[in-house]
Amino acid sequence: MVVDSKAIISYIQIQKEDLAVFRFKPKDGGEVPQYKAGQFLTLGAHVPSENKVIRRAYSIASNPENRNYIELYIRWVRKPLPGRLTTVLFSAKEGDEIIWLKPTGPFTIEEKMPNGEPDNRRIVCLGGGTGLAPFLSYARHLHAVGSNREIVVFHGASYVDELGYRDELTKLEEESLDRGRDKWNFRYRATISRPDEWFNRTWNGHKGRVESFLQSKDGEMSPLEKMVGEKVTKENTVFFICGWQGTIDGCLDVLTPKGFVTERNKRADKSFEIKYESYG
Repeated sequence: MVVDSKAIISYIQIQKEDLAVFRFKPKDGGEVPQYKAGQFLTLGAHVPSENKVIRRAYSIASNPENRNYIELYIRWVRKPLPGRLTTVLFSAKEGDEIIWLKPTGPFTIEEKMPNGEPDNRRIVCLGGGTGLAPFLSYARHLHAVGSNREIVVFHGASYVDELGYRDELTKLEEESLDRGRDKWNFRYRATISRPDEWFNRTWNGHKGRVESFLQSKDGEMSPLEKMVGEKVTKENTVFFICGWQGTIDGCLDVLTPKGFVTERNKRADKSFEIKYESYG
């Protein structure tokens, strides 16, 4: 049975006309629902023209240690038809009411191996567009609890102004360099898939789709391996991928031939190295 609760939109930051950060709080002033980093929140709104409530799920960008609000990173769907719920959100103002359901979802960090031993493998996150959201939650969570487990976040976008949270993620990497990786072990890189377009003329970072961080040429190390300074194997690295299905497929096309296995096709001993979540 679906149990709706009421929330208010407490904060809106428009990044561009179709991309924004939203924060939500319980309407009654109670506690924010409990959740784990990587889970999603379902929002709902009544659409008068259809006389029904439309619900959609969005990955949570905030971390569970933050009890003040739940933050989402949302794109306004406008093609081929306007998204009914995102149109409501992008027409809303701070203080407006919305429906939400308790957070849920399995796209969470594994803390133990199938044999029960701690899973201390490097976490590599590959997000396309708003698929960055759960990885921001991972990073904020690991930072909040004082973990030194290595985490690498790769974010891909078409345009520079779609690289959400770039300043925050850059500062988290700078902190890792200042404090030492034995205390906080974080790296972040972004890439632009349309570098030749005029709007991206100032970009001098990595170019290509986000899966290009995994690709190698002529037997050389991949950009990821050059960054971490070693060959990436199933013994030292796990992958999390989030975005459009094309992003998922692009990453799997590189990882699967190298012997990495997805959670959905786990081995007989229940081991795997890849989790992914697609929103299209």
